[in-house]
Amino acid sequence: MKAIEKLTLVLFSSIMLVISVLLCLAIFGWIGIEDIGGLMEMALRNDITSKIILAFSIIFILLAIRCIFFDSSAKEKEEYKNGILLENENGKLLITKETIENLVNTVVKGFDSAEDVTTRIELDKENNVRVFVNLSVKENAVIKELSANLQSKIKESIKKSSDLDVKEVNIKVKNIEPTKDEIIEA
Repeated sequence: MKAIEKLTLVLFSSIMLVISVLLCLAIFGWIGIEDIGGLMEMALRNDITSKIILAFSIIFILLAIRCIFFDSSAKEKEEYKNGILLENENGKLLITKETIENLVNTVVKGFDSAEDVTTRIELDKENNVRVFVNLSVKENAVIKELSANLQSKIKESIKKSSDLDVKEVNIKVKNIEPTKDEIIEA
């Protein structure tokens, strides 16, 4: 929360406290309503006091409108939709989807049988990570073995790098690339 927001919250809370105490005193009969009305009339008749009250009233009206219609943390929340926010006593860390995608692409490129990879990361409200990998494989690849190795290596790499648990690694083989020897012979 920004300093100005904290200050206005303290001022607003203080004013509400005074009003609440005065209303309680009036309800219990310990102070007369005429006394409260007299104080208000005296404050409003004084030119300087009435201008100060007017300024505070306008500021509080604007702040109330801002708080009702504009969420101050909406920008931060929007940024967090693009990644996972990790917090500890030292601060915050935002791991973006792009970071995880790059990590997955690096892992996949480490396999000789895999080529032409694209990755998509999905995050849900509970920060569950789902990885979707589209790739082409070489003709001599054993797809079932390659995908099992990729899935475990991707999960392991993300866990090691970011301490995030991956719920799913979904692999889609979109093409089988012929080996370069066959391309030359044809």
